[in-house]
Amino acid sequence: MSAQRVIRTYLAIAGVYTLSASLIWGVNTLFLLDAGLSVFEVFVANAAFTAGMVLFEIPTGVVADTAGRRTSFLWSVAVLLAATLAYMWLSLVGAGVVAFSAVSVLLGLGYTFYTGAVEAWVVDALSQTDYSAPLERVFTRGGIVTGAAMLVGTISGGLLGTIDLIIPYLVRSGLLAVVLVIAALAMHDIGFEPRRVSAGEYPAEMRKLARAGIGIGWGDPSVRLILTVTMIQMGIFTWVFYAWPPYFLDLLASDAVWVAGFVAGAVAVSMIVGNALVEALTRFVRRRTTLLLWASAVQGVAILLTGFADSFWTAMPALLVATGTMGVISPVKQSYLNQRIPAQERATVLSIDSMSGSIGAVATQVGLGRIADAGSFSAAFVVAGFMSLIALAPLRALRGYHDAADHIEGASPRPPGACCAQGLPDIAAVDSVPRRKE
Repeated sequence: MSAQRVIRTYLAIAGVYTLSASLIWGVNTLFLLDAGLSVFEVFVANAAFTAGMVLFEIPTGVVADTAGRRTSFLWSVAVLLAATLAYMWLSLVGAGVVAFSAVSVLLGLGYTFYTGAVEAWVVDALSQTDYSAPLERVFTRGGIVTGAAMLVGTISGGLLGTIDLIIPYLVRSGLLAVVLVIAALAMHDIGFEPRRVSAGEYPAEMRKLARAGIGIGWGDPSVRLILTVTMIQMGIFTWVFYAWPPYFLDLLASDAVWVAGFVAGAVAVSMIVGNALVEALTRFVRRRTTLLLWASAVQGVAILLTGFADSFWTAMPALLVATGTMGVISPVKQSYLNQRIPAQERATVLSIDSMSGSIGAVATQVGLGRIADAGSFSAAFVVAGFMSLIALAPLRALRGYHDAADHIEGASPRPPGACCAQGLPDIAAVDSVPRRKE
């Protein structure tokens, strides 16, 4: 399979998968409130989803590292389809927070089969081709495709939710069936040899790969810092993503579901813009931590401004800046992390990275959800903004390691200077390249 075909398959899978998922992103909080849950119970159910991701990240990562990336992804789609149907049924029978939380754990299981598997698949497959460009290019294109899918999905979900909040879930179920067919026909393990593991051998295999993955994840100081950043940023971002729909409708003094859909579409556009900036910036910025530090600082300030805003029209631009920074942070961090981990444990370590974000999300959704319920959404956003700025400390420490993975292949050299020392390396992509001292 050629590099271009690998990339096209990756983009098709990521695009349709995101389209199916994003149909409910702008209306999920409103759907749960309409089902009879309180604001705090909504965030408890969402926390149960992320708790499920924490619980199952490593076991499902081991599935991807043994049975194969393709098998793991097919399981993801099948479980999400079943859980989405169960979610709709619970709303029809008027179930409470306990039942919704239980199904949310099942949704978390479905997503953990996905996290790490598709990313590991594309990195492994490209390693068997003549692809030599920085991985940011692939992840950026993936981000643009998924951002466009999110744009279509969130706006469509908002419009469909205006008719009935259950309709986006019905359409999502149909799209998941389409994804299942695409993956079954086009996704094959390349650059990775699946291993047959019996049910009796699986616990020992899980322990072995988990030890290796955790050893790499927490034993490598650079990876450990990246996991810490993920825990902070994804924890905050997950809460922000679920909190803005009711907050913005409160600012508008409106209950128009379509507004949530269009704002979610604007969020998707902001992330596409962020993704597009990465390819341009990596031609001139020589270190990945430079991009991560600046984007993280802007993100924290933007979340603060969202909380301090006194109207919808000032809160929305601040939110879009915050979400746009994730379009910059995600592909850059992905590239850095993938260069620090070996192929055999890649999916497990990527699952640990995702699990770190889920651990942060459990804490933020319960904690910030309580602040929003007892106080106000604006106060919770302000607290979230200050918490987000904490990520600058581990990123500054990561910069101090001067990893080869921190340096971007193909960045334009700095112009000669009379006083400043020169000599950062020109290349640091998939293969590690020795670094000259600064």
